[in-house]
Amino acid sequence: MKNWVLILGFLWTVFSCGGQQAAFKQEKNQITFDIQSASVNKLRLSLITEDIVKVEATKNADFDAQESLIEINHGADFSDYSVKEAADGWEVKTKTLIVKVSTSGEVAYFNADGTAIISEKARNFEPMQVDGVSAYELRQQFNSPKQEALYGLGQHQADEMNYKGKNEELFQYNTKVSIPFVMSTQKYGVLWDNYSLTRFGDPRPYAEIDQFKLFDKEGKEGGLTATYGDLKKKDHVYAVRSESTIDYENLETVEKFPAGVNFDQAIITWEGELEADQSGEFKFLCYYAGYTKLWIDGELQFHKWRTAWNPSVAKFSVDMEKGKRRHIKLEWLPDGGISYIGLKALSPVDQQEQQDLSFYSEMGQDIRYYFMKGDNMDEVISHYRTVTGKAQVMPKWSMGFWQSRERYKTQEELLEALREFRKRQIPIDNIVLDWSYWPQDAWGSHDFDLDRFPDISAMTDEIHKNHARVMISVWPKFYETTENFKAFDQNGWMYRRAIDDQVKDWIAHGYVGSFYDAYAEGARKLFWKQIQDKLYTKGFDAWWMDASEPDILSNASMQYRKDLMNPTALGPSTQYFNAFALMNAKGIYEGQREVNNDDRVFILTRSGFAGLQNYGAVTWSGDIGTRWEDMKAQISAGINFAMSGLPYWTMDVGGFCVEKRYEVAKEGSEDLKEWRELNARWFQFGTFVPLFRVHGQYPFREVYNIAPESHPAYKTILNYNKLRYRLMPYIYSLAGWTYTKDYTIMRGLAMDFTEDTNVYNIGDQYMFGPSIMVAPVHEYKTRAREVYFPQAAGWYDAYTGKKYGAGQAENIDAPYEKMPLFVKAGSILPVGPEIQYTDEKPEAPITLLVYAGEDASFDLYEDEGTNYDYEKGKHTNISIQWSEKNKQLTIGKRAGAYDTMVQERQFNIVLVDGNKSVNLLNPKWQVNKEVMYKGDEIIVKL
Repeated sequence: MKNWVLILGFLWTVFSCGGQQAAFKQEKNQITFDIQSASVNKLRLSLITEDIVKVEATKNADFDAQESLIEINHGADFSDYSVKEAADGWEVKTKTLIVKVSTSGEVAYFNADGTAIISEKARNFEPMQVDGVSAYELRQQFNSPKQEALYGLGQHQADEMNYKGKNEELFQYNTKVSIPFVMSTQKYGVLWDNYSLTRFGDPRPYAEIDQFKLFDKEGKEGGLTATYGDLKKKDHVYAVRSESTIDYENLETVEKFPAGVNFDQAIITWEGELEADQSGEFKFLCYYAGYTKLWIDGELQFHKWRTAWNPSVAKFSVDMEKGKRRHIKLEWLPDGGISYIGLKALSPVDQQEQQDLSFYSEMGQDIRYYFMKGDNMDEVISHYRTVTGKAQVMPKWSMGFWQSRERYKTQEELLEALREFRKRQIPIDNIVLDWSYWPQDAWGSHDFDLDRFPDISAMTDEIHKNHARVMISVWPKFYETTENFKAFDQNGWMYRRAIDDQVKDWIAHGYVGSFYDAYAEGARKLFWKQIQDKLYTKGFDAWWMDASEPDILSNASMQYRKDLMNPTALGPSTQYFNAFALMNAKGIYEGQREVNNDDRVFILTRSGFAGLQNYGAVTWSGDIGTRWEDMKAQISAGINFAMSGLPYWTMDVGGFCVEKRYEVAKEGSEDLKEWRELNARWFQFGTFVPLFRVHGQYPFREVYNIAPESHPAYKTILNYNKLRYRLMPYIYSLAGWTYTKDYTIMRGLAMDFTEDTNVYNIGDQYMFGPSIMVAPVHEYKTRAREVYFPQAAGWYDAYTGKKYGAGQAENIDAPYEKMPLFVKAGSILPVGPEIQYTDEKPEAPITLLVYAGEDASFDLYEDEGTNYDYEKGKHTNISIQWSEKNKQLTIGKRAGAYDTMVQERQFNIVLVDGNKSVNLLNPKWQVNKEVMYKGDEIIVKL
């Protein structure tokens, strides 16, 4: 069969294969195949670019007409491809990609030279129905390369880096942000376009431990021995009973606890033996709050803490032998009030299947995903944003330091904190007004309690006069008595189940309210209008979108969570469970830009979804704990979030939920020493994430409340804060690149060192931009840590200039005041002066630190800093090149312009080649050359 071209809109082609008719239709960038096989009725490929393919598969008579919530670019004008019949189906070719479709509907992907990338393995449609809507449970499996590593999936808290062979359940929850995208070291990505609860890897939910034969402490079969003891009265036991499940994970299942247990002083253990009915690796998941330890055969699997009201998860695996018992002990201190605990497991699957790339979703009409390939992992991210939208350049002030606490209770408290920063000359750009500024009974009114906030416009005016910005917390939550609630409700835009069930929150005696339906376009417009009228007019600069999962009732069961947001304007909540935060941010972004298209939008949201970067949004990692293990988990969580295509991420530096021992710690106590060291180490790490932000519950998080000026904690926090500001030319360039180059700021080592397989599983080191490698210290009293140096021309210690080799691990000193930090040989690092806020000295000299060892380049990006003129091309780029052979630095001709651009600037050039001490924390460097730059090329010999 010859190649067919588009004629008069479309062309059908029919051929006979094995006695069965099959056909395809080609129209613009789409090829539709009439398959009629066991796994699919119709298959459609949409070529968005030469490297991006959208795949849709349906078992219905036609494809789902509902538009994607995440797809911005449909690629309708792309036509540079061909389709031809192949031996066992069809072959679609672009300049860079070959896509083969079999007669039964499986799709395989190849590079232009014919080398295989990945291929579909199996596709499943299981009919289901919710609220009278017929749909399918969906699964797509791929044969993926054995040697690859996989990253992405959003932000999760189990301290996992490489998801190859692992499982992750994708739903939104406080501290958990699910994004159905994975990127491979084989330089491809798969974006799964479904909004329901989704599972990566094994499609089965974790099952209760009664899947094992259970034996109590005495060896009796039937369950584990559950002992409910009393911490304060050692000889008192509330209850001892046999339990075949440990399932106390939500507000419903905690009702199964024995009556009369005082959880404020309880110690509970489950002990006995497990016997499996098959051999292999069982994957366990423990859902925990409070202090939790678990042993298998006496070996400690984990020891963790999380505040009672906000559980987390721990994962571990156990190799089981059929018929052989393994001893288990779970010890739990609930840490007060209603608390949550659960233990579940997944039985083994075939190892090849476990290694496959697989997405399962609970509800959808069609299978819909995007395959994208690139020459490197950055190109894959760029393709992701081609589909889902560009990331904006965040305002320059947002790249500075953010001070927050839970919470400034009065206008004067907030202002006094900012005044103290300025008085002490601690750099700061942003301060935050957290929740509960409203009258107690008026959540959602957007009004201020005038006893505590008497003149909010005067407050924002003073903040602005002090060269800072202010962000305010705005929830999608409304008490039923507020006028804002009534405005939504009369249009059918409130989720009514919480009202009908009279669900009360935790404020005072409890108030009844619910969340608005962000899936309704009119509701999004109304949400912004209410914010605009009550808050934007008062001078607020940024929006904190808390509880955007949506968290209508914390710790509700999964089913009740769906009930509470059902139905959405688009359909059952089961189908649209995961995309609320995306829709919420979309409404605010579009609303503000419609009112004011000059000032950049800034949204901080606790949840997110694919495409969130298109709406001026940053995600933070939620209400994490103040523990070393929580700090460590944020490293891999932040890296994987960034490698999910969203470049802006942050966390509560120091952790949000505080162990009680820190709340009461006295001067000189070990607890206070640890508290200060934890904050110091976390602050060092937080300096090198896209958004630099401190927040948390009491004790107060301002540096002067953490430690006195003479203390090493205070000193290191101040020094790293100043370093962040000196690095602003570098950092703001990275922000500019997120738009001009689709860049990723916080980078897993595999992004820059893809061929070095030693980096694939490293989850506690990362690159911050192209030059700086960060190795946070995440254990108490640790004064050295192992650092792996990826394959490169070498690495320079950021504090001494000492050069290290590559392709090896070394034990690196990490004194209290310093976190291991390295600069890659072959780097140009632009550094500015010491400043108190980001736009303080726009004309100041910039020092170019040239780290020799191989050729280097850096594109210095600048724009006005707060407006959207960069979208019109009003920004500048200065390309700076280092030639290692010629020992020559070329500062290129300035490209572009903007209205307030600095016309002339001094560049100070410092050559770092291992022969001089260069300390980023103490910029008293010997300058090699000084040049005055006026926009034309300058060549400097060193």
